[in-house]
Amino acid sequence: MVADVFKALADPTRRTILDELTECTGQTLFELCGRLTTRHGLASSRQAISQHLDVLEAAGLVETRREGRYKFHYLDTGPLEEIAVRWLDRPGAPQTGETDTTSGTTHDTGTTSDTGTTGK
Repeated sequence: MVADVFKALADPTRRTILDELTECTGQTLFELCGRLTTRHGLASSRQAISQHLDVLEAAGLVETRREGRYKFHYLDTGPLEEIAVRWLDRPGAPQTGETDTTSGTTHDTGTTSDTGTTGK
């Protein structure tokens, strides 16, 4: 399942589709195609977007619901949370800004500190 998620996220068009569903979930194929064209300049066919949605659905990142003739697409972040827990939320793993006592290095993600500078 994790491989399917990474495969789905590897394509920039699919990441853009997820961005759109993050901003406005529960869209039809027609609505998504319109937003992708007007907001991102993606002139893909409806069939191509539908195939991208199928990959996202197979990876568990998109859920669908049929209502009459319409099929609504919803973002599901569950698979992403599983990945985050697997690699980022491990017990005993150094947290951001903490020093690893075995190597003496400080772990920092580059987030902004209180002084307004980045940790890079």
